Amino acid sequence: MRGLYFEEFEVGKEYKHSMTRTVTEMDNVMFTSLTMNIQPLHLDEEFCKGTIHGQRVFNSLFTVALIGAFHVPELTMGTTLGNLGYDEIRFPHPVFHGDTLRAETTILDKRESKSRNDSGIVWFEHRGYNQRDEMVCLLKRVGLMATMPAELKEGA
Repeated sequence: MRGLYFEEFEVGKEYKHSMTRTVTEMDNVMFTSLTMNIQPLHLDEEFCKGTIHGQRVFNSLFTVALIGAFHVPELTMGTTLGNLGYDEIRFPHPVFHGDTLRAETTILDKRESKSRNDSGIVWFEHRGYNQRDEMVCLLKRVGLMATMPAELKEGA
């Protein structure tokens, strides 16, 4: 399975990714601990009872990583040359232990690289939703994508 080459991306095309994942307490505690984020909002249930959420909130960087990964098998597996940056990251609703997340992607724009002849630049919008169809994450990012190898162009 491979992702899409630069030429295969269509501006405006939307993808509803089939993968879903229920996030667990272990995911949150492990990610938060591995990244040395000691924020009690992620780790301390008693502390969180007194917050606006009333419970622990998932580490937002885990949410970014997960929502930003749902597209990989379909769009960028083996065809990306790297992430160039994030233009926007938002969290309209919090993620809690036991939420089941899914993602959608829209191709916002693309252009050929000005400095490389083997790649192009693609702008992605990834949207993450929970089981109640509430948007929990919005990512706008830029990726460097490989152009189609000559042997594949000839066979097309």
